[in-house]
Amino acid sequence: MAQFDLLMPKMGESVAEATIIKWVKNIGDTIKLDETVLEIATDKVDSEIPSPFEGTLVKQLFKEGDVVQVGTVIAVISSDASVAATPSQPVSPQATVAAPAENTIPVAKTPSATVQDFSNSNKFFSPLVKSIAKQEGIAVAELESIPGSGKDGRVTKSDILAYIPNKGKSNIPVVEPVKETIATPTVTVSVPVSAPAPAPKSAVKLMAGDEIIEMDRMRKLISDHMVMSKHTSPHVTSFVEADVTNMVLWRDKVKNQFEKREGEKITFTPLFVEAVAKAIKDYPMINVSVDGTSIIKRKSINIGMAAALPSGNLIVPVIKNADEKNLIGLTKAVNDLAKRARANKLAPDEIQDGTFTLTNVGGFGNVMGTPIINQPQVAIMATGTIKKKPAVIETPYGDTIGIRHMMFLSLSYDHRVVDGSLGGSFLRKVADYLEDFDINRPF
Repeated sequence: MAQFDLLMPKMGESVAEATIIKWVKNIGDTIKLDETVLEIATDKVDSEIPSPFEGTLVKQLFKEGDVVQVGTVIAVISSDASVAATPSQPVSPQATVAAPAENTIPVAKTPSATVQDFSNSNKFFSPLVKSIAKQEGIAVAELESIPGSGKDGRVTKSDILAYIPNKGKSNIPVVEPVKETIATPTVTVSVPVSAPAPAPKSAVKLMAGDEIIEMDRMRKLISDHMVMSKHTSPHVTSFVEADVTNMVLWRDKVKNQFEKREGEKITFTPLFVEAVAKAIKDYPMINVSVDGTSIIKRKSINIGMAAALPSGNLIVPVIKNADEKNLIGLTKAVNDLAKRARANKLAPDEIQDGTFTLTNVGGFGNVMGTPIINQPQVAIMATGTIKKKPAVIETPYGDTIGIRHMMFLSLSYDHRVVDGSLGGSFLRKVADYLEDFDINRPF
């Protein structure tokens, strides 16, 4: 008889934890190779976890609804089907909560020897909040002063992550550091007592007829991710207006023939992706990530495209090595990913490793937008709706006014590493590629 551990798999870049939605197999059930054992969810995608072994499920180490760290053993499978399946006790809550992702908030780490004792606190703190507090050196008294937005005023993950960037910035005088001697007699660390947290936000007043709608799991995670991005990156947004008349006329000319020959409808999205990939090659420092004080220059050009789900939430499938695909390949990739995103059929590796993101606010009739950076990337571009407008046309024989297809492009970028010159030049280059589109281009 052999027993195998089923681990929580890595589901994407910067994803450190996943929530167990449903156990498809129960204790005692026979499992075939690659058969689904359970369903999980992250802030990026819902997924089924198949078994890499054949046998019998003998242990479930977590319950539905538990949050589990990547790499943690979640079940045990025995290769001997005759083994009696004995229900195992779920692990303690402390084991079900993942440590925060390394790049959640770029703050200095405190010495690992510092230990906080939460046993004397009269307030309840979840294991995840305690873990973050210990990692960031937040004392118990300081943690108790953080206003909580959870049930009964409990401090949530979002509360403590929002507090960390402002830690110690209050104008209230700070008590002098207290020296605390730890295990090794020769080592002494200073544990500063921080100033009180900012005053809690006033509660939202309910009025007659109001309806309270609880956020679903994905919306809560998206909310946390967006707030984290704003705390992490100083956002700057630049805009350009592009004359895309040639591109529009070319698509109108070839779309029926393209669909008949390739079996795919051609939209503007693959044309935008193509232009972005070309511009990244011209300005490769837009295709980077930040790790502390280090800049990671990406070799691959993996472009994510934000897709709206029927629920109203967003997901960002990624076109890997977009610069290596021709227009037909890009069209097939865009259509396939968009279709399976709406059907919730994306695989985990199809929503990870993006290096740049493209979002189409024009699909909702918007002329422009100021998108939030998809961490750990440093830039995201939004495409507005294409509208016919009167515009000045420069010719060798003088200027004239004509009806042109115009659109706005906007680029939000991380001002820590992308300055206005780079961001503006990159965006202008994308517009140039779209404006210079060859109306006689074959496909």
